[in-house]
This record gives sequence, structure tokens and C-alpha cells, in this order.
Amino acid sequence: MNTATKFAGFALGLAAVFGLALATGALLGPEPAPPAAHDTEAHTGQAGTPEIPGGLMVTDRGYTLRLENPIATPAPDAVVRFRILDAEGAPVTTYLPEHEKDLHLIAVRRDMVGYQHVHPTLDAAGTWSAALDLTRAGEYRVFADFVPNGGPDLTLGADLRVAGDYDVTPLPPPATVATVGEYSVTLEGTVTPGAPAPLTLTVRRDGRPVTDLQPYLGAYGHLVALRAADLAYLHVHPQGHPGDGVTAPGPGITFEVSAPSAGDYRLFLDFRHGDVVRTAEFTLHIAPDTADSAEAEHGAPGRPHGDHGATPAPAHTH
Repeated sequence: MNTATKFAGFALGLAAVFGLALATGALLGPEPAPPAAHDTEAHTGQAGTPEIPGGLMVTDRGYTLRLENPIATPAPDAVVRFRILDAEGAPVTTYLPEHEKDLHLIAVRRDMVGYQHVHPTLDAAGTWSAALDLTRAGEYRVFADFVPNGGPDLTLGADLRVAGDYDVTPLPPPATVATVGEYSVTLEGTVTPGAPAPLTLTVRRDGRPVTDLQPYLGAYGHLVALRAADLAYLHVHPQGHPGDGVTAPGPGITFEVSAPSAGDYRLFLDFRHGDVVRTAEFTLHIAPDTADSAEAEHGAPGRPHGDHGATPAPAHTH
């Protein structure tokens, strides 16, 4: 058979296949339209797939965190400048306040040393500026937590390198109490991967409960949680707020925490008392969900999200 004949036969076969496909489509109806860009599945990949934690990407849903200079010289008040760019590369200049601020900037070294939570200033050209204590050299991760006007709630992350000798510090072991000067903070609660859970942090001063905490960022405390393995940034929400007639100003501050996986996490609690903001730091170990693991091993059908039959081990913090 010559080439022309082969090609003609192939074309006829292809036409038959397409004809069958069109007929089948007419019987079954049109293919469903893809999900809209704002749908959860559009940026989680598939239905039921957990959303990627914040802070792992420098670009997400059309917005980019662009550091003016990703290399810094050690200094106690190093000025860091950055922009948030939209999908067209233009700087974003309007934001929606969240926790009383247009943007929260979190900085921490990759070994969880040197945590800082600051609120930069924005100029007319869309450049943010903030002073950070970068006296200790090393690899830092900076997180911009913000809501652009008309856009989604985002946390973008970028690396900032500080020149000098890097004195790597091991992750502190889990414990249940953190001490900040004359204050002690106790952590109570258990977190299971994939399910929201309440954590209560109780503040005491010289052993006595503090019952007159001052509001800070619209709550009696602000909690940041980072996964130690990759510095994934978890959104943590306080329960209640000052002035709601229900939430007491201490000694306990309760948050709802959702952890995407088992492992070690670092928690940073900012609280305000005596007109001073202090930070209590904890290491939290989250154990695997033993009930789900047992079901997976024995082939038992999965349960609804958040339905856990076994009682997980208590959380330990420092």
C-alpha cells in the first residue's frame, strides 16, 4: 500500500472516531464547565484535596511578593522593602484591613530563631517598608499576610539572606509552659492533623492569673503557627473578641488551629499587658491520627472529615 493510500485510510478512520465521539457527546450531554477561578477546587487541585498551606509560595492566585533586595547586611534596624504585585506586574496599593492592619509582616530565621511581627508602612508607589532586627546572620523567611482590595486572603513567603556566620540553633523540645520575663504562658489542648481544634493559652504573672489583658490586633492575643519542616504558615483564628460581652480579658486566650499534617510546629503568641507586647514561644508536636492510620492499614472505609474515633496524645509545647 502506497503512502497516499495509507494516509487516506487513516483519515477515514479518524473521521469515524470523531463521528462516534460527537454522537456519544450528543447522547450524554455537554461536558461540565471547569470550576471558576474563585472556587476552592480551582486552587486545591481536586475536590477533597487539602489546600496548600500559606507562606510556601512567593506567587499565589495572581499575586507576588517581591523583595527589593533578598540579601541584607546584619543590623539591629535593617530596613526591608518589598512590593505586592498583581497578575499584570503592577504594585498593589489598596488593601482590606485584617486584624486592624492592611498587612502583617512576619520574619523568622529558618531554625525558628529571631521571630518578629511588624506592620510596614506603604508609600504611594506601592512599596512597603519595615525595620527588622537582623543582627543574627542566616536564612530568614518573611511572610506577607494581607487581603488585596477585591482579592483573596493570602500569605506569601520569600527568602531573605543575612550575610555572616550562621549559628544554627536546634528546635527547642516540646513543653507545656513558656516563660517571658515574669510572665508564664501555659498551653492546653490537642491538635489532630486535618481537623480544627481549640488551643487555650493561659497567661500568668508571678504565678497569678492575668485578668486584664489589653486588646492587640482586635483580640487578646495573636498566634502564628509555623510547620518546622518547611515553615508552612497556618492561619489561626482567636475565638471571640474584646467588647463582645462574652470574651474575658484573660487569663485564657483560645484559638482555633488547623494543622495540615503531623510533625513539629512552632507557635508564637503575642499578647499585650501593661502597654507592652510580649511574645511566648512554644514547640508543639502533633502526632499522627492513629485512628485514620489504622483504618487505612486495614482497608476500612474513611470517615467524614474531622471525625476521629481515637483520642490523640496530649499536645506538648514550649
